[in-house]
Amino acid sequence: MAKRVAVIGAGASGLTALKCCLDEGLQATCFEKSEDMGGLWRFQECDSDWKASIYKSVTINTSKEMMGYSDFPIPEDFPNYMHNSKVMEYFRMYTKHFDLLRHIRFQTSVLSVRKRSDFSATGQWDVVTETEGRQNSAVFDAILVCTGHHIDPYLPLDCFPGIEKFKGKIMHSREYKYPEEFRDMRILVVGLGNSGVDISLDLSHTAKQVFLSTRTGAWVVNRVSDNGFPLDVTHFTRFRNVLRHVLPLFMQNRWGENKLNARFNHENFGLKPKFR
Repeated sequence: MAKRVAVIGAGASGLTALKCCLDEGLQATCFEKSEDMGGLWRFQECDSDWKASIYKSVTINTSKEMMGYSDFPIPEDFPNYMHNSKVMEYFRMYTKHFDLLRHIRFQTSVLSVRKRSDFSATGQWDVVTETEGRQNSAVFDAILVCTGHHIDPYLPLDCFPGIEKFKGKIMHSREYKYPEEFRDMRILVVGLGNSGVDISLDLSHTAKQVFLSTRTGAWVVNRVSDNGFPLDVTHFTRFRNVLRHVLPLFMQNRWGENKLNARFNHENFGLKPKFR
């Protein structure tokens, strides 16, 4: 009898985990708490406390050549860097091609996963789920947790003395959806990570003024590399991997920094970090 596997979450990892289990002849069931697949990549107007969130303009920063599943390439007519709606379109194509929908239980929450009393002998788990208020218990031989890690926002307000006197709105990037709601406002974005830079650019089209605060600076890397090719396609190759193991680190750093400063001098913009 085929081993039973529970896959928790029908996002980017859950879908391919489910497909791989079926390829191996396993009896796999995927439990998805929401009414649709996609996880992080499914844009929603309203947030859920238990679900990762994106804003309307999000575009991936990994090229489709590197992001796509190896057994189902992203269509050639899709852009190199896809908008979140195109990512969802790809997920639907993947799901339909491998007939995964019939193995997914939507609007089903996993309430608990516990080792059975005879776990040391069987390795089996008791899984309790809930669908439309009705609970169900089942036994599985393996559990794959594919729930993602972009759920809980980190907002360290106690690090900012005097914050209680601030009269404006304070929010985490997780709550950001559209730039229109910030029209003609003065905005301070704290943090020079991917989201901070991306949201600052998005806001710049409608806000009165946008300030981007960074504590350490950063090396700003463009998605597009030499000759217009995606950065990860041209730089993450076997040949360059050999060079990374052969060349001294200071030479690699110097080459990379010269390459990035050729686009714009980081020091001129107060962005040059202390780290190489």
